[in-house]
Amino acid sequence: MAKKPPAYACRTCGDSFARWSGRCASCGAMNSVVEISAGEAQTLARSAGHSQAAAGLVWEDARVQQDQGAAAARLASGLSELDRVLGGGLPEGAVALLGGEPGIGKSTLLAQIAGAVARTRMVLYVTAEESVEQVRGRLERVCDLTSPAARLRLTASSDAAAVAGAIRSGEYALVLVDSIQLLTLAGIEGEPGGVAQCRACAATLVEATKLSGSAGHPATAVVMVGHVTKDGGLAGPRLLEHLVDCVLSFEGDRYQDLRVLRAVKNRYGSTSELGLFRMGARGLEEVADPSGVFIAERDPGVPGSCVVPAMEGNRCLLVEVQALVNPTTAIQPARRVSGCDPNRVAMVLAVLSRRLRMPLGTCDVFVNVTGGAHLDEPAADLGIALAVASAWRELPVPADLVAIGEVGLGGELRPAPRYEQRASEARRLGFQRLLGPGAGTGRGRLVVVRLGEAVEAALG
Repeated sequence: MAKKPPAYACRTCGDSFARWSGRCASCGAMNSVVEISAGEAQTLARSAGHSQAAAGLVWEDARVQQDQGAAAARLASGLSELDRVLGGGLPEGAVALLGGEPGIGKSTLLAQIAGAVARTRMVLYVTAEESVEQVRGRLERVCDLTSPAARLRLTASSDAAAVAGAIRSGEYALVLVDSIQLLTLAGIEGEPGGVAQCRACAATLVEATKLSGSAGHPATAVVMVGHVTKDGGLAGPRLLEHLVDCVLSFEGDRYQDLRVLRAVKNRYGSTSELGLFRMGARGLEEVADPSGVFIAERDPGVPGSCVVPAMEGNRCLLVEVQALVNPTTAIQPARRVSGCDPNRVAMVLAVLSRRLRMPLGTCDVFVNVTGGAHLDEPAADLGIALAVASAWRELPVPADLVAIGEVGLGGELRPAPRYEQRASEARRLGFQRLLGPGAGTGRGRLVVVRLGEAVEAALG
């Protein structure tokens, strides 16, 4: 019997190919094409043909309902920070995918959601990774099970068909799945977490969720946990993110207690919100004053420190940027950056060296954003520059001053958006002066247009 030629598929987008290549021709991902079995290749081909054949049925059955414009009912998760990110709660009939690194607290978050929703509605917790005893122990630790115990059911199952049946039954208002990469579907070739299995299991659960409200009872909401790769992206085919309604990213340092929840995709709300939590002894605790968290232990009298009013979505967070400049005799001075973009820090150092004649080429430079925060916006350039200049001159930045502005290669400064919101948050926490470019003069406003002017205004 002739041997069948090998088949290949992309782990990112799920597309299949006849030969291997280092770059996926469909999505452009590098080193994502892997060899799959003949059965998996046939499964992918059948699923694509089935989707095309079923498209006409979906089109034919679609009808415009009179209440189509009404807002979907939402489930309150019991955590106001999570509800803020979701846009007011988890909509009924929606599928959310929660991703994060191991140990970050995804299962703890699911346990708290289950305990809160189960106080009034039926909840099914499906665990494919842990035993029922492990999940029950976590639930007893993070929430009081006396009242929701009767409405919360646990099952250790990896059968996607059984989970889909529970979703379509209409018995549960919320179904939690931990995790989608460990579910399997009968008749689908491949290992759990493979391209074919991930695609088939996710499509089965999403289809069951969309049809769960067709029998007259409220639709079921589903939250699935997804593993991440070493690069920080969600494991499995890229199709997972396209199938679901909401993609949540749970971030933070596992060795610190601060956690940040972001919505990467949200069909029922904005992606500009974020939620802040602390990992405590009884699970995740909401942060009441996010801005005060990052500057609570700041020592304003130490050189090399500057506060930046940074925008994280629709929130303004005051973040401390620290810098240390140390002369060295090494041929290649060290550059270490934590919490911000190393490329932008390198550009700021080059502007300081070239335009302000600071001899940073003979110094080791260390830049750190405290509290585990991460600065992505270019408007933090001025704060980084002032922290470095303060460390080099050994003069502290005034304790009542914050800085915001983008630094250009010519040493010019560009204004940052949402100035009024940044200034209001800074004044609320006791800062009286805001240094940066822009037109107009407000209370405590120090307007500068060049980086040299900003350094002189802050350090004298």
